[in-house]
Amino acid sequence: MAWAVRADSLLTSKISMDANGVTRFPRRQLVLAAAAQLRDVILAREPNTQIGSLNEVAELLGVGIVTVQQAARILEHEGLLAVRRGPGGGYYGTRPDEAALERAFAAYLRVHGFSNRESHRMLSLLDCEIVPAAAACTDESLRHGVRGLLERVDHCESREQRVAFETELRDLLFKMVARPLVELVCRVTQGLYMHSEAPPFFPGKDGFDAWRTARRRILEAILKQDEELAQFEAERYRHLVLARLRETPDASRKS
Repeated sequence: MAWAVRADSLLTSKISMDANGVTRFPRRQLVLAAAAQLRDVILAREPNTQIGSLNEVAELLGVGIVTVQQAARILEHEGLLAVRRGPGGGYYGTRPDEAALERAFAAYLRVHGFSNRESHRMLSLLDCEIVPAAAACTDESLRHGVRGLLERVDHCESREQRVAFETELRDLLFKMVARPLVELVCRVTQGLYMHSEAPPFFPGKDGFDAWRTARRRILEAILKQDEELAQFEAERYRHLVLARLRETPDASRKS
């Protein structure tokens, strides 16, 4: 049975009727509506499930094959559709490649001048989202990883050691907490900082002591499974980062 065209995707279109009283939609809006319907079909099924042949999909959506082909190109670009030819061919639902998405997002940020200053600001903000949620995790193998980081934090004196520590910390947090969007932004943001030539953000002994103390408090709050305390410590670390940024107004070039 053909799917009805979504009203919300056509609100801004100019709708007309032909001589027989049949409603006509502008081509672009029809293609976008078909793409939206096909996207819903794909996401409702397991990855790599066959949706059907060109003609079957056209019948499913209640549109012509040219409209399906144009809609399919949109979803191929989104990483949600693969067109296979030959025996067993047809339209198959897929999922976006995470690595490709990260590369595209990283390129976008670099084009728009995303700085080390913004990296620190963004990562400390995202910590306020994931750290309290990690405190609710009861997986003992993951909590053991937190204990291991707590034992290491006193020995991360160089920039390289701290970057490695921060990477391992967030990898662990994302195993403890399911936040796909936050994880994507974190990985890209941290990746841009790691590949820069920036010196340590907390330089010298005083800087190291401040960073170590803040991270130790966060790890201890997670191990206590105290979400309110973890939230407080994550926000306290963010205030520390923001204070550092205020002290170094040219951090976009130097930090």
